[in-house]
Amino acid sequence: PKEVHILFKELMIGVTNFFRDAQVWEKLKEKVIPPLIGEMQSNSQLRAWVPGCSTGEEAYSLAIVFKETAEKFYPSGGISLQIFATDIDGDAVDIARKGWFADNIVSDVSPKRMSRFFTKTDDGFRINTEIREMIVFAQHNIIMHPPFTNLDIISCRNLLIYMDQELQRKLLGLFYYSLKQEGILMLGTSETLGVQSHLFTPVDSGMKVYKRSVANLNPQLFDFPSAFTRTNPGNIENSEPDKPMINIQTLADQLLLQNFSPAGVLVNENGDILYISGRTGKYLEPAVGKANLNIFAMLRSGFQNDFAIAFRKAVKNKEAVVLHRVQIGTNGGSLTLDVNIQWIHKPEPLFGKLMIVFTDVPQPADIKSVQKKGKKAVNSIRESELEQELQHTREEMQNILEEMQTSQEELKSTNEELQSTNEELQSTNEELTTSKEEMQSLNEELQTVNAELMAKVDDYSRVNNDMKNLLDSTDIATLFLDKELNIRRYTNQATKIFKLIKSDIGRPFTDQVSQLLYPDLPEDAREVLRTLIFIEKQIPTKDGRWFSIRIMPYRTFDDRIDGLVITFIDISELKLVEEELHKMNQENRLLIDSYSMVMLKISAGWKITEFNSAAETFFGKKREHVTGQNFMELFVPEALRKQTEQKMTRMLTKPGSDNIKMKVIAAGAKELDTEWSINVIFNHLEITSEIIIITKYN
Repeated sequence: PKEVHILFKELMIGVTNFFRDAQVWEKLKEKVIPPLIGEMQSNSQLRAWVPGCSTGEEAYSLAIVFKETAEKFYPSGGISLQIFATDIDGDAVDIARKGWFADNIVSDVSPKRMSRFFTKTDDGFRINTEIREMIVFAQHNIIMHPPFTNLDIISCRNLLIYMDQELQRKLLGLFYYSLKQEGILMLGTSETLGVQSHLFTPVDSGMKVYKRSVANLNPQLFDFPSAFTRTNPGNIENSEPDKPMINIQTLADQLLLQNFSPAGVLVNENGDILYISGRTGKYLEPAVGKANLNIFAMLRSGFQNDFAIAFRKAVKNKEAVVLHRVQIGTNGGSLTLDVNIQWIHKPEPLFGKLMIVFTDVPQPADIKSVQKKGKKAVNSIRESELEQELQHTREEMQNILEEMQTSQEELKSTNEELQSTNEELQSTNEELTTSKEEMQSLNEELQTVNAELMAKVDDYSRVNNDMKNLLDSTDIATLFLDKELNIRRYTNQATKIFKLIKSDIGRPFTDQVSQLLYPDLPEDAREVLRTLIFIEKQIPTKDGRWFSIRIMPYRTFDDRIDGLVITFIDISELKLVEEELHKMNQENRLLIDSYSMVMLKISAGWKITEFNSAAETFFGKKREHVTGQNFMELFVPEALRKQTEQKMTRMLTKPGSDNIKMKVIAAGAKELDTEWSINVIFNHLEITSEIIIITKYN
């Protein structure tokens, strides 16, 4: 049963979203629901059915759209909606009843609806009570179970596409039967009415919204289960009761059995009567005392012993045994009969039962004539009968004696076997005593091991909880994959990138749909498994976010590679800062280059970080050739380098501006005496971050 349930869960599709195909729901809100409500009286109720509701998103979407429509067109209220949402998957129905959904529904539900109809929880969103109370969820097999009736709306979107044409025809007939006149049927964008198009009129064929046809059709034309097929009252009034078919052969067989068949009984191996056929009163009579339907208790006197021997023989050998010319006592006389005891082999239901048939034996004609001749003849006949009875008794005694001898031998053999068995049992008892002591010792060891295992389980649970809380607290989306790139585990943040649900665990990662613009992700994952070298890339998403993606091998404690770990760090804000910084640098570069005076930026270690166009002309060197080079080594004569460094170092002790005169090497290797403005800039740690050098002359 567990494997069957797992297979059933695997066969379930379970693909659903809030407001799937948004334009359909807008059409429903603006054009379909208002006329339905307009035809209703105050304090009345619309009825809707959502078959194949899965985890409930479609049913909740219908309830939200109705609520919005009612508030817009009929603000005074008085009109309500009752939705019946059903699915064959009981687990999915249980999830739908809870009304809880993960954070990723924000991509399907507008912010206005989120704030109006949902409440934020620690791990997702919960539907508000006013919407939840509009829906009744139930497990239901749409093919086998009776449908809901008197409905105003049926929303069966993207269910029929998984069924063949015959089943689609049947279900469309069922929907026609369930809807009221002018009721609305909503199908998925990939579904059609097919051969049942005459049952519904398109409201908007592009959106697959239909209205029940006005045609007056007979529901019996549709192939519904007999449990919910309606009968036509008009036909009942005019119908006549079926006349039983007369079978002459059957009646004749019954008459022959009743009047001409021999009396008989069907019994089991214990003699309990199971069935009586014919008139058996001459041969059987009720026993005195408590009612007893055993044939040994009901036999008339005269042949109980013979019958018992024959019955045991028939049971033992599984064959037919016949008793000839048995005499039994009747009321005021005697009766001669044959008794046939038949072991039944076929038919199979009667195997092992016995059929006992009683057949009367007529008196010979010569005996009847002799009886008329007088008492002497009668005595002679009686003497003959007694001799026959005596001979029969002797045979019976001989049979009993042989059976007793056989039984005695069997008892001796059984006694010897019992003695041997007793000795074996004594030996076994001693072994069991030893085994019991060993088991007690083993049980104590198992208790110790069990306690250790429980401690290990507690440790594992604690570590698992620590790991979960750690992963959740980092706010880093993480995927754990096995060697075949099947999903082993994921964090909640991963659902913001991939459309993951719990049933995706164990499924291929390559089948998942994501927002990432990263088609090479599966290939990079396989490359890491092959080379064991991690890969890190910065990848954008379709909605403008950026993630730093790192693919690393999953290593066990014994240093085995057992899959991959993929982390997704949201760097969207960092990217924005980088863009802003790049923009500022570009603007600063343009501003610096616009100065007519020579301007340089150097670090506290004299490394050149900025070099404007005027500086390129003055020094005769390009910006890209001097950036990162030492200012003192490039542009200060070697003889004056140490002295110049000391002067400028004294200026670095405090932020601000100061002037310095120094000789520099200009274009053409000319040494010129120049005067410069030195601007020292400190960072937030009050350490010199950069020095701006500007010449005093153009």
